[in-house]
Amino acid sequence: MYLDSENWLKASVEYENDNFQHLGSVVTNNGYSDWATTSISSDVKTMWYRFSRREDDYCIECSNDGETFFQMRICHMYKGGGKISFGIYACSPENSSFRAVFSDLRITDCQWKAHDGQQPDKD
Repeated sequence: MYLDSENWLKASVEYENDNFQHLGSVVTNNGYSDWATTSISSDVKTMWYRFSRREDDYCIECSNDGETFFQMRICHMYKGGGKISFGIYACSPENSSFRAVFSDLRITDCQWKAHDGQQPDKD
């Protein structure tokens, strides 16, 4: 999601080597960036993302199967309540190359339901 060079956010899979890659997200508000990552197996070759918005709050979720989604990040964008630009991208730094395939892009009603209390953790 892109507002301007000082206000944007992204979700990504960043291949590192044959052993691991990073599932990540970056939020940039008023020029300040916050990057969150977690290591995942390099065997993961497909990832689904779901991007939702309620006014100027955003939720990024991911899924290994396109059915069950897990929250990656919830954030507030200081200028994110109005019109936004949204898209997909692929990049290959350091003179490398790869094949990226994007499919099943859908624009739907918001799947991020309003908070109604969190259920307690089960023992």
